[in-house]
Amino acid sequence: MSDADFRPEARVPRGFVDKRAPVLRAERAIVEAVSRVYERYGFEALDTGAFEYADALGKFLPDSDRPNEGVFALQDDPDSDGAGQWMALRYDLTAPLARFAAENWETLPKPFRRYAFGPVWRNEKPGPGRFRQFVQCDADTVGSARPEADAEMIAMAGEGLQAAGLSTADYVIKINNRKLLNGLLSLAGVQSAGQKLAVLRAADKLDRLGLEGVRLLLGEGRKDESGAFTVGAKLAPAAVDAVLAFVQAGAGTRGETLNKLSTVVGGSPEGAEGLEDLARIDAALKGLGVGEAQAVFDPSVVRGLEYYTGPVFEAELLVQTTDEKGAPVRFGSVGGGGRYDDLIARFTGQTTPATGFSFGVSRLAAALSAAGRQAEAAARGPVVVIVLDQDQMTDYLAVAGQLRAAGLAAEVYLGASGMKAQMKYADRRGAPAVVIIGEDERKAGQATVKNLDLGRALSQAVSANTAWREERPGQFTVPRDRLAEAVLDIVGRVR
Repeated sequence: MSDADFRPEARVPRGFVDKRAPVLRAERAIVEAVSRVYERYGFEALDTGAFEYADALGKFLPDSDRPNEGVFALQDDPDSDGAGQWMALRYDLTAPLARFAAENWETLPKPFRRYAFGPVWRNEKPGPGRFRQFVQCDADTVGSARPEADAEMIAMAGEGLQAAGLSTADYVIKINNRKLLNGLLSLAGVQSAGQKLAVLRAADKLDRLGLEGVRLLLGEGRKDESGAFTVGAKLAPAAVDAVLAFVQAGAGTRGETLNKLSTVVGGSPEGAEGLEDLARIDAALKGLGVGEAQAVFDPSVVRGLEYYTGPVFEAELLVQTTDEKGAPVRFGSVGGGGRYDDLIARFTGQTTPATGFSFGVSRLAAALSAAGRQAEAAARGPVVVIVLDQDQMTDYLAVAGQLRAAGLAAEVYLGASGMKAQMKYADRRGAPAVVIIGEDERKAGQATVKNLDLGRALSQAVSANTAWREERPGQFTVPRDRLAEAVLDIVGRVR
């Protein structure tokens, strides 16, 4: 049997994706920009390990028979300090924060304000745009029950989206309160957990199914286009009307929405408490300069049914583009968050107020790229020094060092191809320019610089391009001691 029979197939595991430099640069630029926003608000960076003990993970907490359920897990060495415990790759950045806060609470400043970013892993079925590994960026405040802490999260989320490259017209942050939902369910006579879940899931489908579709799901049920029937919440007609009035109360200003909601849930003690929370959030948002168009009260927002305990918010992109067939595409949600006062109590037994916001870096980067909002500079490669004489490699390396010392990304071509292939290589790398030093340039103490950015622009603008190719636009010669300055001028013009 030959060695070829044992060769593995080169393939990326299902649910994972390889990322090259342009994507990585775009994601890094987003993380850096958003991190600066968080730090301006006084949040400190925190990095926890990729693994947590499985029993510390809340949302996907495995049972003893299925330690891999929802997560990627492994068992610690039975002879180690872990005594054979199961560890799992983190599925988000909030569960590790809860563990860290519980473990270090006595030494932390209170409230504790931290932000974090990094990859997370979920052992779920992958699909289009849904991967098993992706990058998140979070900010959380632990130890403050004030609604102003929630408002701060909303304001930071908006500033972060703007820092990433969006305008204020490109997004909206929708806000609701779990207390309002609980008050509504109480007034509607909903008591069983199953019926509550059915009502909340129906409300969450308002954007997709419309008012009539939600009405059917609140009642006996609904048959979809495929003929499949979904059993409804089976509310009484009066309760259905109350829920529909609730989810439609979001039109208008934040103050107008509060007035509408008060007529629906104001009779419930928990609903009244939720209204007070939103009134204080509204006042805080005004103080933080967050306009009515950027943050709205939307009672149809339902997030983390078993997770959030108070205000919830969702960041939705309003930017539209088209797919391969020209059909309009709207990106929808890119992040969200809310108040989760029970998570740390899993470790301490004591309720600890907490609120936070998280967004998917990869999804936001993809949306910005598709919408043409990503800076072109983020995808540019290094300046390439062309090698025409292998015996002069030391000199070429010195030229690259000269460019790097001036703050430029630069590389010497280290392949074995000729001039034409090297130019093709530089173009594929997205190089802004190449440096050419042949025998004539070396004797004269000069270097030839070819502006590839200009060449690309002209190739797109001129249909009959034979003439400009012969004229060699953007190609010039400079003294060696002015080389870095000349290349910086090229790079600086597009930055």
